[in-house]
Amino acid sequence: MRGVRSVMSSQGVRPRLRIVGVVILAAWIGLAALFGQLKPIKNGCTMTYMYPTYIPISVTDGATPPGRYGLYLYHEGWRKIDFKEHISKLSGVPVLFIPGNAGSYKQVRSVAAESDRAFQGGPFERTFYQEASLFRGEGKDTESVEYDLSSQYSNRLDWFAVDLEGEHSAMDGRILEEHTEYVVYAIHRILDQYKESHDTREREGAAASSNLPRNVILVGHSMGGFVARAAAVHPRLRKSAVQTILTLSSPHQSPPLALQPSLGHYFARVNQEWRKGYEVQTSPGGSYVSDPLLSGVVVVSIAGGYNDYQVRSKLESLDGIVPASHGFMISSTSMKNVWLSMEHQAILWCNQLVVQVSHTLLSLVDSKTGQPFSDTQKRLWILTRMLQSALAQSFNGVTPMKISNELPMLASKGSESQTSSCPMDWRDDALDRDLYIQTSTVTILAMDGRRRWLDIELLGSNGKNHFIFVTNLAPCSGVRLHLWPEKEKSNSNLPVCERVLEVTSKMVLIPAGPAPKQSEPGSQTEQAPPSAVLKLEPEDMHGFRFLTISVAPREAVSGRPPVAVSMAVGQFFNPNEGAMEVSSQSMLLSTYWAKEIFLKEDHPLAYNLSFAISLGLLPITLSLKTAGCGIKTSGLPDGETGDLDKDKLCKLRCFPPVALAWDSASGLHVFPNLYSETITIDSSPALWSSQSPEKTTVMLLVDPHCSYTASVHVSAPAMSSRFVLLYGPQIVGFSFAVILYALMRQANQWDQNLSVPPLLSAVEYNLEMPSPFLILAAIPLLSSLFFSFVMAQPIPPLTSFTMVSLICYLLANAFISVLIIVSKFVLQALALVHTTVKYRCQALERNYSFAFLRWFSILASSFVCLKAIRILKLNTTIVMTLAAVTLVTFVHPALGLFVLLASHALCCHNSMCCIMMASKRKESVDQKNEAERKTRHPSSRQESLSVDLSEKSFVETQADIFNHRHGLLILHLLAALMFVPSLAAWFQRIGTGQSFPWFADSALCVGVIFHGVLNSRPESSILRSFPSLLGHKLGPHHMYFLAGYCCFFSGLDLAPYKVFYAIAALGYISLTLKISQVNKNDLRFRTKSRIHRN
Repeated sequence: MRGVRSVMSSQGVRPRLRIVGVVILAAWIGLAALFGQLKPIKNGCTMTYMYPTYIPISVTDGATPPGRYGLYLYHEGWRKIDFKEHISKLSGVPVLFIPGNAGSYKQVRSVAAESDRAFQGGPFERTFYQEASLFRGEGKDTESVEYDLSSQYSNRLDWFAVDLEGEHSAMDGRILEEHTEYVVYAIHRILDQYKESHDTREREGAAASSNLPRNVILVGHSMGGFVARAAAVHPRLRKSAVQTILTLSSPHQSPPLALQPSLGHYFARVNQEWRKGYEVQTSPGGSYVSDPLLSGVVVVSIAGGYNDYQVRSKLESLDGIVPASHGFMISSTSMKNVWLSMEHQAILWCNQLVVQVSHTLLSLVDSKTGQPFSDTQKRLWILTRMLQSALAQSFNGVTPMKISNELPMLASKGSESQTSSCPMDWRDDALDRDLYIQTSTVTILAMDGRRRWLDIELLGSNGKNHFIFVTNLAPCSGVRLHLWPEKEKSNSNLPVCERVLEVTSKMVLIPAGPAPKQSEPGSQTEQAPPSAVLKLEPEDMHGFRFLTISVAPREAVSGRPPVAVSMAVGQFFNPNEGAMEVSSQSMLLSTYWAKEIFLKEDHPLAYNLSFAISLGLLPITLSLKTAGCGIKTSGLPDGETGDLDKDKLCKLRCFPPVALAWDSASGLHVFPNLYSETITIDSSPALWSSQSPEKTTVMLLVDPHCSYTASVHVSAPAMSSRFVLLYGPQIVGFSFAVILYALMRQANQWDQNLSVPPLLSAVEYNLEMPSPFLILAAIPLLSSLFFSFVMAQPIPPLTSFTMVSLICYLLANAFISVLIIVSKFVLQALALVHTTVKYRCQALERNYSFAFLRWFSILASSFVCLKAIRILKLNTTIVMTLAAVTLVTFVHPALGLFVLLASHALCCHNSMCCIMMASKRKESVDQKNEAERKTRHPSSRQESLSVDLSEKSFVETQADIFNHRHGLLILHLLAALMFVPSLAAWFQRIGTGQSFPWFADSALCVGVIFHGVLNSRPESSILRSFPSLLGHKLGPHHMYFLAGYCCFFSGLDLAPYKVFYAIAALGYISLTLKISQVNKNDLRFRTKSRIHRN
């Protein structure tokens, strides 16, 4: 066994220091990510309860595919109903729910049940907070688009759902296409069913005057949302049959698992159809023909936020697919009345979200027709008003966002309708007496019926020209704010009271935590959390002298404790004083040592924390602890405080802090009642196509009466979990690049008449600094940035993009190294078992008492001598190729790739067995020579030496074959693993009618097979016959180098399925070269003599 160990050591089983380093890094990130994923998530959602009944809709002969899928109508209620009678009374608004990957049609029950309750209960009670609005135009031509919401719902929603048998549509493009075809059929069937029900009522003399629906609202979850969009551009869909699409946690840019080429192609094709659908139809001469085909379609994508680890917000974006004039993406964290992030499945039953969605869809119904509005702009306005918050989208505090032409946006300044006076009138005599505030901070702790006057010129001096106001009082009914001019300096003849501007309706709603409860009647409670914020810029207060805050009176009720949950705090402040930047170095060090920030008393109410690294990449745990609240100067004796903790005393005086974080991709993230919270935003920084900023700004709303100690700590599990989720596809693409670079190293060594290095040694060599690591990793990154610059595409943040990409490349090296070590260990173990059994059987055959074994050996030899078996043995490559290509073309690509893997594994096994058997023979020869050395003459030593040289040459040859074939085994194993999810979906559909694989998948996998077959041996690799280019000989190492670069770019593009293009190109180039050699009868390409060069 000493010879075997020397061979194993020479083949690089023991990884060197660089390999150990990257494997340790990968193990640390992987374990931390696993811990972060297994950690329970508190999403704050309330469960939805229902009494579901599912009514099957009869299927006509036109169903595609017949007998597999189904269509159901949902009914809410516990009473038993007659299905046929219920269907005949259909007269509502049709809504079709499309489940996602492995989803059930029964998942419609939550939103359908809440829609029924919402229709019966009516619209939300009107509030007077500032609402989101649409703006059109630019500059001075900017105008607000305003409509009126109906005071009651005119028609109910009829919820339908398609039963897609729980198939895994996220894993196979063919399944996704079949789902799209059935949804198109279901849309037509629903519209036909309404016509049939209407005709039935007419025949029975009970026909209502309601209009027949002409389109169906589509609501899709996960992959069902993409199926809804695919159905909207399907060529067999009736015109205007779909005009409103609402998706819940649905990928739109690319599939979440972009592993199968056909899946990526289908996404790209559908998205291209959508881009064309919003273009004006013109003739070949350029003249106008018609409006865009999708001009009447509005799409809203609702993302689950950072807790949705299956579909990230970047994939749910509609950028580049749907113009802003026809749709938008909103995260549930910034969704009005929701403000929560939720898991992928929780978005279906989270009561806060499904209630808001239900009221939104009911608001789309026109009271005149009983069907959704036909006006696209009005539907978009309703969706914006019902779903989006009015908090500004540019998060430098709460500042206005630049308005672009034809771009709907959230209102950051009030329109005329929003800045008008409150409808309820307060008489001046309702206010007890006026208070004149002399400090820049004003505090209100009760509804005392007083009006507070603030001198803008006096209190807004010294740069404190911004005003912010937070409160839990409702606008108009609880508090009102006015701007008053200075009478003496006004040129207007109007009375002062008519020149007063009310700004109450500029208050913006923010989520509030639960209000504190009194422990006993009459006791003081903790301060209530704020529920609204208002900010006035210097431009808003220009021309006014005073700002008044009027608080409504609340009459005391005899026998009840006074209400102690009313609060409001306003402040004139300088934005530059309330800002601090946390450097990238501090953030990284805070993984081990928390960074502390001290906020003194009388600090700005709005405090901006700017983090140099996006919180989408490095989530932080932000803890706020009250350090003081003026207790020593309050005048209270020490005995009155008792044993109360200072923190509890401060909570009685200061309102709970609120954090607001903003990201351009996922929107607003609000964290109320912030004392210790892990702040994560669902951004996608450091990606090639990312437009997310490198920095994240978090605005803290903190009571200026208290001082705080803020602790910033980067959570390692959350950081690792986010890293793996965001950059997993990038690591997959880089893994192919790593193995192709290793094959390049092996081919280069062989071309230099050297032995083929072990695969692990080739990977380790490619990590050497500065070369070849910079050539293989840094140059592709620079090339991608240069490409973005040339194509006028957004350039990602240089520092984070480079660092994250290099870390992903190191993790890919670690993954490949572990895969190499494990596969080599398995092959060596099997070879050891094989050789041991073989030697034992040979020893038993020498014993004549085992006649049965001799008989079995003779029988096996006669079977092997059969003509058919001899033909198969002589043409194993041809038989394997035909079997693999047949399976790839007619059954499933993964099965054909498994045949190729079996061929590689068998060759590696044979080579390893030969090495071990030769090593054992060498040991026996050495022992024999050692025993006879003293009794024989010196010529015998020369004879043993010649035998040793012969055996060593054979071992080297088998080692070269093993190392080369091992590299192909790992490469094609990765390719086969890419199709494993699709194979699982294929097994699920066995017996329900199979279809041939997509041509793109089959063609690419056939190319992969040709690459493995025609380059199976190092001495006969067909790629070495590539003709010279510009006088330079191109060898296999050049081909693998270019293929590795292509895979590297595929990883950067988050499209790992594109690696098949590079590998298939190698296969078809090899096939072309082989055919050209056969046609030319070229016998010059023979290198087998190098096998026995020693």
